[in-house]
Amino acid sequence: MYFNIYYLIPKLIFKKKYVLYIVCLLALLGIHYVTRTALNYWLVTKDIWPEAQGTQEAFGFNHIVAVSLGEFYVIGITAAIKFTVDYINEHNQNRQLRELQYKTELKYLKAQMQPHFFFNTLNNLYALTLKKSAQAPDVVLRLSDIMHYVIYDASKKRLPLIEEINYIDNYIALEKLRYEYNIESEIKISGDIDGIIIPPLLFLPFIENSFKHGVQNDKKLKLSISFEKKGGQLIFKTVNNFDIHPDKIKKKGGIGLKNMRRRLEILYKDKFDLMTDINNDMFVVILKIPIQ
Repeated sequence: MYFNIYYLIPKLIFKKKYVLYIVCLLALLGIHYVTRTALNYWLVTKDIWPEAQGTQEAFGFNHIVAVSLGEFYVIGITAAIKFTVDYINEHNQNRQLRELQYKTELKYLKAQMQPHFFFNTLNNLYALTLKKSAQAPDVVLRLSDIMHYVIYDASKKRLPLIEEINYIDNYIALEKLRYEYNIESEIKISGDIDGIIIPPLLFLPFIENSFKHGVQNDKKLKLSISFEKKGGQLIFKTVNNFDIHPDKIKKKGGIGLKNMRRRLEILYKDKFDLMTDINNDMFVVILKIPIQ
């Protein structure tokens, strides 16, 4: 039994050597039968098949078949238990690996929150305080909200969509301050988004790319962001102008988009749709994910 599940199956069945497995299994059953029957016959009792009511002899064809059927039953049960336990263990290991990969991706995305963004925001805040600007308290509150989000909320597996939108709004507001309001942006919401939960930091890389590739040569960035609930899907869309060649966008932003696609595959497998396009000098991103 143990020899079968720990040696024959891994060495032969898993390597698709089925004929050799059958030969070895039959040989093993033969050795087991002879050893078991002989020991019982010589050391315990000669009446080793009482259920036959004395009409059959040991080592006969019928006795061999009867004992072999019993052994096949035991082998089948033990193999089924072993396969079930192995499947459960492998499933748990894969789940743990997926969770570890998810956490790794999330840490990477959190690290992508560019340090110079906070540095520049603090510099702007310092300038506002010197001028005793009325905008300083609002900047402090927005920066505080962003830091709270990154440090605490982003560590959660899921959070309400409205919190992510609030975070994006704060991010854009501080970027407007950084670029001295050289940004024209809007956020549109269609449908009832109450109760929709999403993984944190899911949309931020697309917003960051809009600023990275859109604010060029002192031209105003035009950015449109929309969230639409349609059926069982959430449709996220960004449209922004750019001032560099599309090939350079792919080279500079390709790694980020590749990482985002990998993260989406981890989260949603094949149940998402991510499309990028250039239309009339506007860079378009459309992401469709199932509502949870």
